[in-house]
Amino acid sequence: MTAEYSVLLLIAIMGAATRLAGYWLLQGKTVTGRFKAALDAVPPAILVAVIAPMVFLEGTNNMIAGAVTVAAAIMRLPLLATIAVGVGSVAALRAFT
Repeated sequence: MTAEYSVLLLIAIMGAATRLAGYWLLQGKTVTGRFKAALDAVPPAILVAVIAPMVFLEGTNNMIAGAVTVAAAIMRLPLLATIAVGVGSVAALRAFT
């Protein structure tokens, strides 16, 4: 097995272990209030942390697509729709420029 596949497998195992640990730690507990709000904010925050460097470091097309995606998010589109707008705008900009 090459190093790339080993790293990919390790990342998958650690991701699954993290998720299972969360379920185990919160087993039988009711999540409400500020803690629930904090947990609900985690997926978009991780998405932004992964995508933001690419938006600002990969050229003008990605910056424009990032601005379009931010506009979609400001219009309060659901997360999946916002992601689709971002992917579509990147694809369109790369195809036509």
